[in-house]
Amino acid sequence: MQFLRNVLLFSLAGLLPVLVFYVALSPGFATALADGGPALKRFLRQVLTNGLPVVVIVNYVGFFLFAVSKESSGGGRDPGTYIVVDFFSRLGLFVGLHALIYVVSADWYGSFGGSRTTALRVVAPTLARSALFENISGVYLYATLVSAIPLYISAVRSSPRLAPVIRFFPDPIGPVAIALLIFAAGAACLTALAALFVGLQA
Repeated sequence: MQFLRNVLLFSLAGLLPVLVFYVALSPGFATALADGGPALKRFLRQVLTNGLPVVVIVNYVGFFLFAVSKESSGGGRDPGTYIVVDFFSRLGLFVGLHALIYVVSADWYGSFGGSRTTALRVVAPTLARSALFENISGVYLYATLVSAIPLYISAVRSSPRLAPVIRFFPDPIGPVAIALLIFAAGAACLTALAALFVGLQA
């Protein structure tokens, strides 16, 4: 429970600043929310039922892998393995949780016209634009940085296989730069896969 509480607090700390930034960048959005009414209600429901669960679950897995990598350091397994596991689990969870939540929203709140099929069809187009910060799913994606960066930096620093790569960067920023590049690669993969699926649907 303490671990879950800490993950929740870190998730809120990562989510709220990005959310405020997104609202500030969206013309007229802040005014609409300040007026209250249906717009504010839908926004809060979206964040609480979609954004927060996605961010918390993805961060939970990220912090769990970080803890496991610390406990098993020196056990013979290259720490870079945890980067690979996190990379693919992060993508799978982000897509899968969005699909699940969209379907549940169609059932419970009548979103997407109450159609599960429509809910599933909009997942790919939505995620295809999230890495570019063009919709609120982008907020949820970048809020998960809070768990990705500690794991990636720690694994990069202690991975013998990644040691030659670190030498290409100035000494203090090598692990941080690689960690950010790995997260960016994940965002790019998410965009590419979602865009490919949209193309197949068309």
